[in-house]
Amino acid sequence: MRTPFVIGISGGTGSGKSTITNAIRSEVKDKITTIPQDSYYKNFGHLPLEEREKINFDHPNTLDNELLIEHIHKLKEGKQIQMPVYDFKTHTRIEETITKNPTKLIIIEGILIFENIELRNLMDIKIFVDTNADIRILRRIQRDISERGRDFQSVVDQYLSTVRPMHIEFVEPSKKYAHVIIPEGGQNKIGIDMIVSKIKHIID
Repeated sequence: MRTPFVIGISGGTGSGKSTITNAIRSEVKDKITTIPQDSYYKNFGHLPLEEREKINFDHPNTLDNELLIEHIHKLKEGKQIQMPVYDFKTHTRIEETITKNPTKLIIIEGILIFENIELRNLMDIKIFVDTNADIRILRRIQRDISERGRDFQSVVDQYLSTVRPMHIEFVEPSKKYAHVIIPEGGQNKIGIDMIVSKIKHIID
């Protein structure tokens, strides 16, 4: 198998990264392997829950980028990996893993994937999804309440104390590394169609 083509999709929380990833997946089907950066948080299981809840998970230091980079290298070499699974309710990495096989196309998705130079250098195309903050916070509230067992006030408090400041400090500046910027995320059908068409041409 030829060396996989690697795409990085970044953008703020709730920007529509997953929507674009799913649009690509629907077109290339079994030719794609998706690697969410969210799966590579460090394991803080050694800390009491009260301490884990105080961790700033929007800071790059909370991510196990060494393991993520190692796994991307293995996939590019045609090797299988065991991707970790993170439990966002307990802020710990569980014992089970997910088997990921090398394919023609690898998508790395996450808010901080452009912040790390070594990780950036593994990507053939870098896409930044640029969506207004008011839309992103509404999506974040909906996701965290329905999927991560959070209540409204805790989501708002976290957004104001860590999510927004870290977006300003790390995520927004990383936009300069993108080859392509897609405004309004999943609502930008023309932008998505252009990306999908380019990717299909590359891998076919």
